[in-house]
Amino acid sequence: MSDLGRMLLIIGAVILVTGAILLVGGRLFPWLGRLPGDIRYETENVKIFIPITTMILISVVGTIVFNVLIRIFRR
Repeated sequence: MSDLGRMLLIIGAVILVTGAILLVGGRLFPWLGRLPGDIRYETENVKIFIPITTMILISVVGTIVFNVLIRIFRR
């Protein structure tokens, strides 16, 4: 039962950190979403934005952070 409690605390902390990043992310990283490789198509009636480079960057950073956390908590 204590494992379940620990897991819920970790999930809650991850949600809290994610929410904080989303709140202040635009101010801290104004270049995020405007990287070379992000596709932007605009006409009068249509706006399409596909942040390919931004998604790859976030994926790489997230993978590194996740692996570091796993190595820390496995000890």
